[in-house]
Amino acid sequence: MEGNRIGRRTVLRTAGALAAATAVTGCGTLMGTGESRGSSGGGKKRLIVSNSGGAYNDALTKAIYEPFAKETGITVTTVNYQSAQVIAQVKQGRPQVDLMDNSLLIFQKMARLACLEPIDHDRLKNVKGAGIAENQLAEHAVGKNVWASLMAYRTDSLKRVPKSWADFWNTDAFSGPRSLQSAEVDLPELEFALLADGVPLDKLYPLDVDRAFKAMSRIRGDVKKFWNTGALPAVLLGRKEVVMTTLWAGRADELIKQGMPVAYQWNGARRMTNGWGIPKGADNTDAAYKLIDFSLRPEVQAAFAKLYPGGPVVPAATKLLSDDVLATLPTSPKNLKTGFDADVSWWDKNRDAVTKRWQEWADA
Repeated sequence: MEGNRIGRRTVLRTAGALAAATAVTGCGTLMGTGESRGSSGGGKKRLIVSNSGGAYNDALTKAIYEPFAKETGITVTTVNYQSAQVIAQVKQGRPQVDLMDNSLLIFQKMARLACLEPIDHDRLKNVKGAGIAENQLAEHAVGKNVWASLMAYRTDSLKRVPKSWADFWNTDAFSGPRSLQSAEVDLPELEFALLADGVPLDKLYPLDVDRAFKAMSRIRGDVKKFWNTGALPAVLLGRKEVVMTTLWAGRADELIKQGMPVAYQWNGARRMTNGWGIPKGADNTDAAYKLIDFSLRPEVQAAFAKLYPGGPVVPAATKLLSDDVLATLPTSPKNLKTGFDADVSWWDKNRDAVTKRWQEWADA
């Protein structure tokens, strides 16, 4: 799935900060005819940015676009394009956006297709000495915020707390129906199956696909539903239709706030990074670099994290956040130790074949 998955469907963390946003259906679909869906600032210069819309865009506007426009006089106009549309525009020599906000996996593909400008990291003063992870500073993209897939469960349906994917796979000690993510929505969850089968976090890649599917088959009979929308796993938990499920971090927070007996486990969480990419041939690269650099200031990273459960890529930003906020972020010092980053290079090469095999496995 394109873009930041949670952002299109998750209600903002601080209710008073922004109005709850309605989810955008689908994966990065074009809004209307491609016209801007919002802008901030009043300067004469304009920067056109593509992102996935919804609550994600609202948080970006409040934390990044508006203060950037106020400081620089550069108006930020947002549109919602699929990467395929931008690729087509680049191939025609007419990119209609100056900057893209998408996952590093999508940018890996676009770079392979020669549709992105190389990133000159020397033009980003807030990158130097910031401690940003190497995998988030790609040749053609720069990481901005991190989201994660993890395990959630009903505390009233289990005799003890599941602490690992091995527990999720242990249907004897932790009995009850499960739910897993459909490959229609995002990457098949092979890593979780391998962790359950005893593969260490640092030995996951390259993924042993045969071993992963063999492990997945062990719990196939206990999987009640392969969820195909971001909201569904939380609904299944809330209705007590399943006792355990995979889901995107942040999706269970509303249930917990409502007093539902639901919790989630960060151990073994799979992290994915959203970031910036500049389409090849974009007109306004100077302004694009200014916005990228602005977004990587620790205080800006922290402001975004307060509105939306996307972990900062700049470690200094976590020092500006409360313990309550840090507990919900995949890049907090505590949660960072227990999860892993998806290998976007591996997935870019193998995604189509693995997805096809997953569909055949799920339908069998």
